Amino acid sequence: MQEKVAPEAATARMQWASALGVGSTLEDAIVAASGRVTSRLGPEPVDLVFVFVSSTYRDTYERVPGLLREHLDHRTLLGCSGGGVIGGGEEVEFSPAVGITAARLPGVKVQSFHLRDEEMPDLDSGPAEWEKAIGVRAADNPHFVLMVDPFSFNVENMVAGLDFAFPRGAKIGGLASDARERGGNALFLDRRSWRSGLTGVALSGNLEVDAVVAQGCRPVGKPMLITAGRHNCIEELDGRRPLDVLHDLVASLDERDRALVRTSLSLGMVTDPFRLEYQEGDFLIRNLLGIDRERGFLAVGMLVRKGQTVQFHLRDAETSAQDLSRALERIPNPSSPQAALLFSCLGRGQHLYKVSNHDSDAFLRHVGPVPLGGFFCNGEIGPVGGTTFVHGYTSCFALFRPKG
Repeated sequence: MQEKVAPEAATARMQWASALGVGSTLEDAIVAASGRVTSRLGPEPVDLVFVFVSSTYRDTYERVPGLLREHLDHRTLLGCSGGGVIGGGEEVEFSPAVGITAARLPGVKVQSFHLRDEEMPDLDSGPAEWEKAIGVRAADNPHFVLMVDPFSFNVENMVAGLDFAFPRGAKIGGLASDARERGGNALFLDRRSWRSGLTGVALSGNLEVDAVVAQGCRPVGKPMLITAGRHNCIEELDGRRPLDVLHDLVASLDERDRALVRTSLSLGMVTDPFRLEYQEGDFLIRNLLGIDRERGFLAVGMLVRKGQTVQFHLRDAETSAQDLSRALERIPNPSSPQAALLFSCLGRGQHLYKVSNHDSDAFLRHVGPVPLGGFFCNGEIGPVGGTTFVHGYTSCFALFRPKG
């Protein structure tokens, strides 16, 4: 762990820059991206660098921290590998590229940390154990940016613990992507490259982080109560077999939506049990995992309990684009962010929209020409209904601005 506090002067102000570097070698790409960042921020040290490295450079991941230190003077580094990277508001998928987003953050304390799964406090631990593990105080109201290896770390327990111990801060980030087994992804933190665990920064002081989560779905049918269920299996919906409910739903849909049911049906769970009317952003979306045709049960990608309100959802490119626009329109003050990070699912991008830069372009249209970096993830971390979750098929944005 390493804590650094950026110097604060009466005339100091927050500065950000983001750039993309493309090259046949890792060094060429880092030199290109670093040079563009330095040209905008000047040669003085920056306080924080986020770096996202295309998986096409997997044979040279261990060189990333050293090359960055050689070409961009910085105090703290956080990043990871991915199937696609974002820098300077431009998305590059499955091609050689490095995205760098850098900042000078006067008056901001930056605490970097790495945790192995076995080092994480258990969910019965008090806040003090989480403060000790991360190295920050809850009283400082830190915000968190997290990078995770999905093969070696229980990130669901981690975000639940952070919500408990640090309830006022945003937790946002992504799971490193494009590897198929443990050891294939890389996490970058300060001077080291890791092949497992979780890395992150806790940011406190003169900084606010706003989170925007676009899940890319729309509801179909009507909200229903789980009247019987256990573990991740729904046994009754409104007193009926879930499979019978699903058959009736399909019969009520038009031809286009019936086709989508075969490939993109999911289930949304209402996150606020006291809400009486529901909109798209009120649901946590989870995949359907299987159907027990004999008993009519549905298995879903979440724990369920009697009394929860759920509704079926569909996803396609048009729906996803509309949902993203609505999410961006809910940004409280879209002119205030000075920079942003985008954590987008590998299943979005060109795979979903058939064009490049869809979500980045939409964000910049709504917010303006701010520095935007990020990567395409194997799972995205962000809040829904005030609770942090790990998502799939989402775009999660972290918007950075000074306090006030």
